Amino acid sequence: MATGRAVMRAVRVFEFGGPEVLKLQSDVSLPVPKANQVLIKVYTCGVNPVETYIRSGTYARKPALPYTPGSDVAGVIEAVGEDVTAFKNGDRVFTLGTISGGYAEYTVASVDTVFPLSDQLDFKQGAALGIPYFTAFHALFQKGNAKAGETLLVHGASGGVGIATCQIARAYGLKVLGTAGTVEGMNLVLKNGAHKVFNHRKKDYLPQIKETTGEEGIDIIIEMLANVNLANDLLLLAKGGRVMIVGSRGPIEINPRDTMAKESSIRGISLFSTSKEELGECANLVQTGIEAGWLKPAVGPEYPLEKVTEAHRDIIHSQGALGKMLLLIH
Repeated sequence: MATGRAVMRAVRVFEFGGPEVLKLQSDVSLPVPKANQVLIKVYTCGVNPVETYIRSGTYARKPALPYTPGSDVAGVIEAVGEDVTAFKNGDRVFTLGTISGGYAEYTVASVDTVFPLSDQLDFKQGAALGIPYFTAFHALFQKGNAKAGETLLVHGASGGVGIATCQIARAYGLKVLGTAGTVEGMNLVLKNGAHKVFNHRKKDYLPQIKETTGEEGIDIIIEMLANVNLANDLLLLAKGGRVMIVGSRGPIEINPRDTMAKESSIRGISLFSTSKEELGECANLVQTGIEAGWLKPAVGPEYPLEKVTEAHRDIIHSQGALGKMLLLIH
């Protein structure tokens, strides 16, 4: 093995629970890539809210214990398995899925989920690409049928997926409205493509949105916190409008009648359900956006691997998201 050692530092979870179940160990066996897999030396790994749900044991998909969390990493190919022709040692790459877990110095990933990292981006930006931009593109176009000229509301726009959605939608000619919970978040959203931003902590923000859209309403809502916002979202929609649920932390009561007169729809979004073809289309969009200059990942709070429990607390309990949260590893 090119690394010259057989063990590495990695975060392990032996039981489901709070952030304290994340254990950093220094003697974890280095994973070995099988056919159609690559070994990546991890420089940065994104932290996503879904990883906290999985860790707590409340998520639908439960990994076998023990496991290492983390899916979207940026780094360098360290070794390739059999039948891998798309990558070679030393290639800069980003992923949106790993097999052995991304909160580690090295990770194994399937070649289907690994993509070349443009020289125009550093590793921090690379770890903010996969899940945010692929999710945003999938939600907007592959499932949401967004079109130029439509009005979009990004409900919770200052995190990784929110910023990605604003950038993509603005580049593709939509009218972009966003919400955030802090002044810094609001400014970040405006800087990244939103025409107008609202503070979702203020009581009167929903009437303000209605005033902005008038009788027309909103054609498409990208929803990061459906358990809080979904009932209100249905009232904001235009005729034929749709809510794309990217995130939710629990149940909510809605009135189905609110969907009937407008023939509106609610659709759940999960990158885990995308096809290889859809992922390839997302990768092409990302590459196009980087080359055109409008795709610029917003890097948020950074943590060393030693502070992973802090990162998991902060992503759920902070005042408001500010770009993509990252673990810095190499």
